[in-house]
Amino acid sequence: MPDEKSPEPARQRIVRVPGSRRARLTPAPDTDPSPDVVTNPAREKRTVDDRGPNDARLRDDVPPHY
Repeated sequence: MPDEKSPEPARQRIVRVPGSRRARLTPAPDTDPSPDVVTNPAREKRTVDDRGPNDARLRDDVPPHY
């Protein structure tokens, strides 16, 4: 058994970036390196009509420490 060499599994490699304090990793094998674009409907800009009944009061209230 010690004479047999098993092929090394594919792995990510560390790549040094010149002028940078951090290194980066190469993409993992069998993965898609392009980023997923996830849209969060809660973070979309709201219009004035989308405001709730308490929004005006919450914006006008001043905390007691001011």
